[in-house]
Amino acid sequence: MLTNAPRGTKDILPDTVGEWNYVEKKIRELCARYGYEEIRTPMFEHTELFHRGIGEGTDVVDKEMYTFEDRGHRSVTLRPENTASAVRAYLQNKLYGDNALVKLFYIGSMFRYDRPQAGRMREFHQFGIEALGEENPMVDAEVILVAWDFLSELGLKDLKLSLNSVGCPHCRPKYRAMLQDYFRDKLDDLCDDCKSRFDRAPLRILDCKVDADKPFMAGAPKITDCLCDDCRAHFEKVQQYLQDAGISFTLDPRLVRGLDYYTKTAFEIQYAPLGAQSAVAGGGRYDGLIEEIGGKPTPAVGFATGLERVLLALEKQSLLPEMDPSIDAFVVALGESAQAKAFELLTKLRRAGLKARMDYAGRSMKAQMKQANKAHARFTLILGEEEVKENCVQLKNMENSEQEKVSFDHIIDKLKAIC
Repeated sequence: MLTNAPRGTKDILPDTVGEWNYVEKKIRELCARYGYEEIRTPMFEHTELFHRGIGEGTDVVDKEMYTFEDRGHRSVTLRPENTASAVRAYLQNKLYGDNALVKLFYIGSMFRYDRPQAGRMREFHQFGIEALGEENPMVDAEVILVAWDFLSELGLKDLKLSLNSVGCPHCRPKYRAMLQDYFRDKLDDLCDDCKSRFDRAPLRILDCKVDADKPFMAGAPKITDCLCDDCRAHFEKVQQYLQDAGISFTLDPRLVRGLDYYTKTAFEIQYAPLGAQSAVAGGGRYDGLIEEIGGKPTPAVGFATGLERVLLALEKQSLLPEMDPSIDAFVVALGESAQAKAFELLTKLRRAGLKARMDYAGRSMKAQMKQANKAHARFTLILGEEEVKENCVQLKNMENSEQEKVSFDHIIDKLKAIC
């Protein structure tokens, strides 16, 4: 039906948009403290960017992308995530020329064809950060701290941080071979997706939700047993910096995240009250992505969090603030000549920084006062034929019904003093 939004999308209506503004304000305040600057990338990119950036064999690329051919017969894709887009913007606009470390954040819509459920839509909104150009494990810790502080400062408690290292191109081939050796005689017991991942991306088997609880999964080799000296030292320093910051964590050798570009640090933050969909933020280091997309070898690390899921968590815990729907003044006009004067007054009120409305339909006094109540007006300014002649208004306090006559020339100053 034309009157229904597409499945997996949702209107954000006026009665809830204030909650989004509240969370987005927190994001901008937090990122300013940590020195991250906002970037806004296009909602669609060349499909090849995501094929190369996210990786073949991932669920995102194989199953979930919204890909189509434009009128120029080019394949384009609605962004399913924003890291690849941020890296493309970093390269195209030569942001690397300004500072060794470039710190970016974004808020925006992403698109994945998935089964809609609570906190997971086909159009969803992400907040994320990217720190590009620095390999120091302190930056890994900082990125994790931004994610942790964002969620905890919103009031969420009992957060759980899971941490892992997924190695690098030097040590991962050994682990890949060990996984294939381990799962080779278990192929018949794996789901069809994991069977196809066996040759292409065996690490993805550890990320499978279908096979996760099968007994043999617990005995799979751990990547931390295969780390090279550099990856091991890096991972130990990340852990130490987090401990120094007072952040507790759990080591999870099966945490590989769902995207191929991760190297070394991988992390996820869960919020248990959300149940099966408990992950509220995740990310890691991706030192090979910038080179894969066409730049020079450049270290980078980042994370993203789904805002729908964050808002759902805040709602469940009654942590969303009550929005103030009130306005300063409602202008009530009685009669045609009063309407013109009321509109003049309305304009002056708004230009003076006051929140003001009026009825444009010329309804009765009773109907207009009803509108004023519905708009949660603190005061009404009543103009009739007599008030127009006397160049004044009747100022009514809607809380205690007290009313006084105020000169038209002084009403702005009067309202600003009491609002």
